[in-house]
Amino acid sequence: MSTAVAFPLAADPAIGPFHSVREVVPDDLWDKQVALLVRDYPYDSVMAARVLGQGYAYLLTAMNHRGESLGLAPSKLVDIGVHTISLDTVAYANLCDRFNDGHFLHHVPKVEMKNDGSVMKTATVIASDGWDVDLPLWTDAAECGPCHPGNDSH
Repeated sequence: MSTAVAFPLAADPAIGPFHSVREVVPDDLWDKQVALLVRDYPYDSVMAARVLGQGYAYLLTAMNHRGESLGLAPSKLVDIGVHTISLDTVAYANLCDRFNDGHFLHHVPKVEMKNDGSVMKTATVIASDGWDVDLPLWTDAAECGPCHPGNDSH
């Protein structure tokens, strides 16, 4: 079961209630991507849905902050969801069209991992944007960091 955690920043009444990525992802696409995670990782459908949901929340937040150079970064677990989303390139391009003004959010991985606080900062930005945050999926932040800091990419 997912544990949605509100960060202190999300308690601000101006932010409003949390919303779910299930509001923007078509059921057939969601079911397909959950099934891909179950196929490729040692996840049951509940864990797969948690990882996928946080992957979408991360990508939608990154798209919402395009051009701000925030250095957003997913945790290792959330990054698995991000990769599942972006590997279905037709659906991913449609997502970019809908939520990123047609700009493709590229994947530019770096080899070096770092512990600079960017992962937990990202979870806070996601919460402040009003998305559900499944905090246990963000706590593996010890050796993660921006894939390509300072650019609009993942």
